[in-house]
Amino acid sequence: MLVFVDGTLAAVLVCLSDEYGEEAGLWFLEAGFGGLASPQPLTFADLDAAEDWIARQLAEAHEKPPPRSRF
Repeated sequence: MLVFVDGTLAAVLVCLSDEYGEEAGLWFLEAGFGGLASPQPLTFADLDAAEDWIARQLAEAHEKPPPRSRF
């Protein structure tokens, strides 16, 4: 599942197959970009949970002031 935010690819989610045993059926953040990048592997019970996490991450990123340049 490709996740777009304002027309830009923001994340790639995949549904884990039976190969993953107990985690089969969970959604995994295969790749996150920008504010959705995560150093730890994330799984979600369903797409609603993934959507909630994405919304929180984007809200937090939007609240933080941009880093200042040091030129």
